[in-house]
Amino acid sequence: MDKPDLDAWRRRAEKELGAAPEAAVSATPEGIAVKPLYTAQDLEGLDHLGSLPGEAPFLRGPRATMYAGRPWTIRQYAGFSTAEESNRFYREALAGGQQGVSVAFDLATHRGYDSDHPRVEGDVGKAGVAIDSVEDMKILFDGIPLDRVSVSMTMNGAVIPVLAAFIVAGEEQGVPRARLSGTIQNDILKEFMVRNTYIYPPEPSMRIVADIIDYTAREMPRFNSISISGYHMQEAGATLVQELAFTLADGRDYVRAALARGLDVDAFAGRLSFFFAIGMNFFMEAAKLRAARLLWSRVMDEFQPKQPASRMLRTHCQTSGVSLQAQDPYNNIVRTAYEALAAVLGGTQSLHTNSFDEAIALPTEFSARIARNTQLILQHETGVTKVVDPLAGSYYVESLTAELADKAWALMEEIEARGGMTKAVAEGYPKRCIEAAATRRQAAVDKGEEVIVGVNRYRPDSEAALDIRAIDNAAVRAAQIRRLAETRRRRGAEDVVARLAALRDVARSGSGNLLAAAVEAARARASVGEISDALREVFGDHAATPVLVRDIYGEAYRDEPDYAVLRARLDALGEKLGRKPRLLVAKLGQDGHDRGAKVIASAFGDIGFEVVIGPLFQTPAEAARLAAETGVDAVGVSSLAAGHRTLLPQLVAALRAQGEEALVICGGVIPAQDHEFLLESGVAAVFGPGTPVVEAANALLDLLEGRRHNR
Repeated sequence: MDKPDLDAWRRRAEKELGAAPEAAVSATPEGIAVKPLYTAQDLEGLDHLGSLPGEAPFLRGPRATMYAGRPWTIRQYAGFSTAEESNRFYREALAGGQQGVSVAFDLATHRGYDSDHPRVEGDVGKAGVAIDSVEDMKILFDGIPLDRVSVSMTMNGAVIPVLAAFIVAGEEQGVPRARLSGTIQNDILKEFMVRNTYIYPPEPSMRIVADIIDYTAREMPRFNSISISGYHMQEAGATLVQELAFTLADGRDYVRAALARGLDVDAFAGRLSFFFAIGMNFFMEAAKLRAARLLWSRVMDEFQPKQPASRMLRTHCQTSGVSLQAQDPYNNIVRTAYEALAAVLGGTQSLHTNSFDEAIALPTEFSARIARNTQLILQHETGVTKVVDPLAGSYYVESLTAELADKAWALMEEIEARGGMTKAVAEGYPKRCIEAAATRRQAAVDKGEEVIVGVNRYRPDSEAALDIRAIDNAAVRAAQIRRLAETRRRRGAEDVVARLAALRDVARSGSGNLLAAAVEAARARASVGEISDALREVFGDHAATPVLVRDIYGEAYRDEPDYAVLRARLDALGEKLGRKPRLLVAKLGQDGHDRGAKVIASAFGDIGFEVVIGPLFQTPAEAARLAAETGVDAVGVSSLAAGHRTLLPQLVAALRAQGEEALVICGGVIPAQDHEFLLESGVAAVFGPGTPVVEAANALLDLLEGRRHNR
């Protein structure tokens, strides 16, 4: 074939575009310039080409035949309300084609609180299943053969008591721990960056990670001791380069922590796993997984493993939650399908596909079936399982793979220069980077520079009415409290005291294994909260200090006319008040997902509000006290985990009891069906997902001006 005439192509392109082809180059948030044309020239000098799947550096997949030998595992993440209800859901899903169980725990469990603790009144059973003891865990897996079904558990903060309860539940089902298969997330560095379901400070938290790696390496040969997660980073706003770099840097520090315990690298490295989000940038997401395998092989070379499996990156993926939209929600089925295909073309080992209604509420059985069938259709109807790495050799994809790898490696080297990921996390560096990226993207969406169909363009005339799953939080909590009380009544009190004392001794001495001691406490029927509290007594609680990024949203909007009008309105109200209008941005309950809260706080600060950002995990009474102390005009609550029906009315009541007149507004994942209830409960305004910041700010000014006028 003749060499392509690029000059002739440029002339044709310029004629069609009315400008030079460079005018069609687009920049991604990662700083990658995407050209309209890629050719063989873009592959020149790339050193990753020519490798085979199943061979180092494993860019084309960790297994030689990949899906041609065995498809990826369909592993749907689910959990809600009680262990009984979740068990029924799992059993039906397994019968319907799901191939593994992935457990979502409620926020009370994540944070190491029993269901009867006063701080978790609005959280029990809401965003996952409530687990208080081995008794709940046994019900959760009743009728599910744990020697044949692998179980993935997303758990980090209370990982010690939850994994201990799982081990004991398996034993009492007749499955010894050596035959249990699955994965525990156990990725605490990520929690300090984005998701915030931590309990203890970083140093003892890293000891917990190492103890679990140690225990499972010795006792549980079929179980993966850690799932190093970039998923929650992307959900919090990270670019794909940040997600890659920070995730792999986390993994590097976990390997170091295990080696510091005296473990041989080949004893555990082959059972480390990863977890990535898959968003809507189709080809870049596929390239990201290929780049991740390339980079992880490079990282593991530093530790000189002898086994090839120690250098393989194996990953679970989940389609993006943040790409799901409450507006025109059936579009989410299409989004999820494209994201699932990107994950598969990138070579994931297992996959969760989100349900289309998850931007509104927990999935129904109807929406969950569509999500699961999306994967079954991919496996059985599209032909994508017949060929290993079908994107290999693509000028565009191979170029993206190389550029993502280069940019991520440069960021990883910057982390190393800061002393490693643990130190960088303690200093807050990755968190600041991610929050800046999230704020920048929000501005792009609000301005319409990034199009989201049905949200900022092509809005439907009317919204679809959906049936949603509603959880009766009060009923679930009451049932959990009854079972917990019965468990405590029937157990041997002296045995529990002794086992918890032994656990505290292991924690204080620094010798012994925390998980081994917790297994004995769980077997004696110590609860999740009691085991967590025993460790709290020794390690203490971690409390993050919120820091806001500045001058990102405002800089993006600086030249927009509606922004100038908003600033003028704000200044006028400030003159009447004698100060800037003051807003408290609050997170209530145990929901640590703070992307929305941080973006709103940063953007409103740039606009000209005086913003007070409250600490995570406040009770309504604590938020009301902070509002009174700071003299705010309004309290804005960001809600993601479905606790709004309990927590927001309590906040309104607490403010009124103190004689405070601050308005209460809220935004986040709040079903339209709940808006009237919240407004009747005294909430002044409810902003759904996708509300532009400028629109929300104008609405708040309307409320503040109206209240002043009425006085």
